[in-house]
This record gives sequence, C-alpha cells and structure tokens, in this order.
Amino acid sequence: MSNDATENPVADAAAAGAPAEAPVANPEGTKPPEPVKKSCTPGLTGWMRRNALSIAFTSYQSGRLYLLGADPKGRLSFHERFYQRAMGIVGNGQRLFMGGLYQIWRFENILRAGQAANDMFDRCYVPRTAQFTGAIDIHELGIRKGGTVVFVNTRYNCLCVPSLTHSFKVIWKPGFISKIVPEDRCHLNGLAMRDGKPKYVTAVCRSDTIDGWRDRRHDGGVVIDVETNEIVCEGLSMPHSPRWADGKLWVLNSGTGYLGTVDFETRRFVPHVFCPGFLRGLAIKNGFAAVGLSKPRNARFDGLELQQNLEAKDSQAWCGVQIVDLRSGSVVEWVRLDGPVTELFDVTFIDDVTCPMALGQQSPENLSLVSIEDGLASQEAGASRLTA
Repeated sequence: MSNDATENPVADAAAAGAPAEAPVANPEGTKPPEPVKKSCTPGLTGWMRRNALSIAFTSYQSGRLYLLGADPKGRLSFHERFYQRAMGIVGNGQRLFMGGLYQIWRFENILRAGQAANDMFDRCYVPRTAQFTGAIDIHELGIRKGGTVVFVNTRYNCLCVPSLTHSFKVIWKPGFISKIVPEDRCHLNGLAMRDGKPKYVTAVCRSDTIDGWRDRRHDGGVVIDVETNEIVCEGLSMPHSPRWADGKLWVLNSGTGYLGTVDFETRRFVPHVFCPGFLRGLAIKNGFAAVGLSKPRNARFDGLELQQNLEAKDSQAWCGVQIVDLRSGSVVEWVRLDGPVTELFDVTFIDDVTCPMALGQQSPENLSLVSIEDGLASQEAGASRLTA
C-alpha cells in the first residue's frame, strides 16, 4: 500500500506543531497586510457538486494558488497557498502542474481513496518536484498524452517541454519568429490541447522584434494552429486561453472583455458573452465555462476596447471567476476577490474532486509531513522481503 505512513498525514503534521502557512512576516510596528475579501454566490458549492468538480485558479500578481471546493457540510472551502508568480495550472485528481517564477511545480495527491485530511479534504496536493527553468516567463501549460507537461515559454516565443540537462527543450515556434532568443516579441501566452497534443496557441501579435507586441495590443492578436503554423484567427485584442471543447475553439478576446469562438472560415472572432474585466484563464465542462477576470494595473485599460465596453455598460472591472452557461450566455455563479489581489492568470477544473487542499511553497508542513510509499515486495509468510 502506498502513501500510508500515517492514517492522516496532514492532520498528523499539524498536530506535530506545524503552524499554518502565512505570508512573509511584517516588520515590528508596521501595519499587517490587507486581507483578501472573498465573496461568492450561494449556489456555487451546489453547482460544483452537481458537475463533479472543484476549481483551481492562480494569481501571479500576489503569488497565490486558490483551490475551491465543497466541504462535507456543503460549505465553500476556499483554500489559499503562496507560490511566487503562480501562473498556468493543469491537472487532475492525482497530479497538478503549475508554472512559477522560474520553475514548473509538480504536485501529487498523497491521500488514498476514501481518506480525508482534517476530516474535510479528499485531495491533498503536495509539491514533489520543481523543474528549474530560469526566468523565462512561463504562461499556460498542457499535459501531453504520455503525461509530459508542455508549456508556453513567453520570453523565448516558443512551446517547450522540460529538459533533463537544460532549462527547456523547444518543440515549436511560430513561423514568423526568426530565432530563439530571450526577447518577448509576440507575447505568446495561451495553449489549447486537443487529443493529448498541443493544437492552438494565442499571441498578442506577429511581431519579430523585442517587445513589439506592446504596440499591437488593440487588434494584432492571432490564434495559430501549432500543427500547420496557419493563422486561424486574427484581428484580436490581447487574446488568451484558447480551449477546444464540444467541437469549437473558444478563446478570450481579453482586450475587449469578450469570451467567444473562432470562425475558421472567416478567421474572425465571434463574441459570445461579455465579462467585466481583463480575461485570463478558461475552463470548460458540461456546457459551462469558468472565466478568470482581472482589474487594470494602472486604474485604466489604456488603448483597449475593454475600457469603452465597461463605460458603455456602466460597470467596474472585477477580480474573480465567473461561471458562464455557454448555451444562454448568462453568468450562473461567481466568486469575487477584493483587496490586495487584483489580477488572476489561469483557471482549471479538477474533475471528480470535491474538496482539495495543497501545501504551500514555504509551508511548515513541508518540513514535518513525511509520507511513505511502501516499496517492499508482498511475499508469502516466511519469504524474504526485498527493497528496490
């Protein structure tokens, strides 16, 4: 039996005196950090239960990983952990991958089927490896059919997989990028997987000069077919988070605030629903989409249609996640963050998980929590037991 050093390893770690994780302590005499104010619709936990999923999302601006679930009493579990520059996140009930400041984190669930941590959590994701890449500005991630993680390397304008000996291994770059150099030229950012392979990516423009994308934010955005190098959609404003679902390619036209689809015949974006914020992070299941929303960095969205769209609707930008019914275009559930957290990056569903938790990058539990995988061969009574 694996992962069974204790009946409840997380609870045992806490009982051993490990304090709860906290951000960096404040110098004496200074004000404590402003708390994050969280609110949500009363039906969110019921919606997650009906769709057999929980929600993970990241905030690179504040270095936070959030896991949303429903506890055994049906209340919202809002689990927060700190990771430097938390970016793209993907995974399932047993494993998560997440991009960070200069590494890709791999988390493993250490709980057995039917086991609960602290009588509440049905998954406990523990960081087990950190693939060090250097500061390459990792954006979205995907998992290939064989289980290998693939990631968007924004600083070098390419798709990569981890390397055993180097910072990364390049597997694809856009046709308009002339060479692999540390110059964010087109701001490659989003990745859509299809049948276990990278299929579509988003870029803010087709620039082949350093920082060229900043002057093309209004309408230079493109969606690219990785297999053919064809531009399948153009004229977008800072597109992010392409996702293939139900025979359609969904994408966030972030600079306008619209979620929509790609019309492959016209190579144009078809808007579906407006969400009040700068959109990053998209997950789709059962005809519903979870969309991540961010507030502006400098009080306004300079040069973007989003600013005009917000004013036309007499609305302020959100930071949070909205659940959209793709059939009606209406928002059915939401979670909102106010306070120091103002920008999100990615959102993903974790299927068949009710109430997840994780350990943090600097969590004291990482020191006191030890779980053991039993590598002793099962033998008949009296037979020898061998270790690998």
